[in-house]
Amino acid sequence: MPKLAAMPKGFLDQLCLDGSMTIRQWIELAATLDLDGLEFYQSFLELAKPDGAKQSRQIASDHGLVIPMFCCSPDFTHPDAAFRRAQIDQEKHWIDTTVELGGSYCRVLSGQRRPEVPPDDGLRYAADCINACLDHAAGAGVTLILENHYKDTYWQEPEFAQSTEMFLKLLSQIDSPHFGVNFDPSNAYLAGEDPLRLLELVKHRVVTMHASDRYLTHGTIEDLRREDSGPGYAARLRHGAIGRGLNDYDAIFTTLHGVGFGGWISIEDGVDGFDQLQESVAFVRSKLDQHWPEARRARSIEPSRTNKP
Repeated sequence: MPKLAAMPKGFLDQLCLDGSMTIRQWIELAATLDLDGLEFYQSFLELAKPDGAKQSRQIASDHGLVIPMFCCSPDFTHPDAAFRRAQIDQEKHWIDTTVELGGSYCRVLSGQRRPEVPPDDGLRYAADCINACLDHAAGAGVTLILENHYKDTYWQEPEFAQSTEMFLKLLSQIDSPHFGVNFDPSNAYLAGEDPLRLLELVKHRVVTMHASDRYLTHGTIEDLRREDSGPGYAARLRHGAIGRGLNDYDAIFTTLHGVGFGGWISIEDGVDGFDQLQESVAFVRSKLDQHWPEARRARSIEPSRTNKP
């Protein structure tokens, strides 16, 4: 039965850049929501402190939450071999941090889509680097999850394996019980593609999911694709409350339920305020109860999660 987590998408700068929000404050805020856990991001400032991960895990536990997923953005497509080796070492460090957080899933990405790197070289670099991390992940009991990604918030270039074609090519070169897909339906739209088609192609490899919804403030997906070379997210793209955007969550959850999916679903939302995140959590929870009625029955006999200390 799926479990529900959330990532502080609307508070990343506060947690990662200026420190105006602490991890404790985020956990205490999230603990008021109907969640089972939290997803952490690699650049939280306090994770760099000694025992920062262990302390975060304890704070979460004190509020009845776990930290199952660690959202990381290794950049494996750089043309310099020494840079790629450093990124492998960094991903291994993040795997260890995942364990310290009490988690089981650590994200990997392909890397940035650098214009100077030929596609065949980028594919080889990304596959070799991910495969080089798998033994470490296996030894730690961690599953690496490759997301069909658009662009890390702090990257200059979009994701190398953004398109379905390249994403599938990369998946075909990695075969391990400690590797799977983190499916993000919103990101498929940014490649000008149908998320339901992508899900159908990878559904048996999906082990976790990012839940969000997006809409275009103006123009079309094709306009977005033409302007996606700048840092961060394109101005015409907006996160919105889940259930109000482009994604068909009934179709997504029907497909996932059909293949026996029971992993973590992490909400990426709240960029327009905490009220938006509350609405999204309520929407996704209602859809989980609808499509996994066994989860609803199990929750009915558990203590309430909505009024944690």
